[in-house]
Amino acid sequence: MELPAAVLRPMIEILTAFAQGQPTMILPMKARLTTQEAADLLQVSRPHLIKLLEKGELRFDKVGSHRRIEFSELIRYKRQRDQQRDAALDELADIAQKHGMGY
Repeated sequence: MELPAAVLRPMIEILTAFAQGQPTMILPMKARLTTQEAADLLQVSRPHLIKLLEKGELRFDKVGSHRRIEFSELIRYKRQRDQQRDAALDELADIAQKHGMGY
């Protein structure tokens, strides 16, 4: 079976993680997760995730009284959070260098 080049890199990453015993999950971008599944994926507590939902930082739908978050929305939020964290770390490193703190 011949695989397209675009599929090869993700497959290698998945198989490498699997071989190293790392938890591995494959989900379609449209998958809808429970609040606990979403919290686990973001590595935050469920109450913290609920606060993010209530503040409007993450979009969600309600199915009856249950909240569901689309996987693609979690990825969008995680990337945004990672970019903000990286920018803050860069700023701290710049401040440390200006003050000769050895970083």
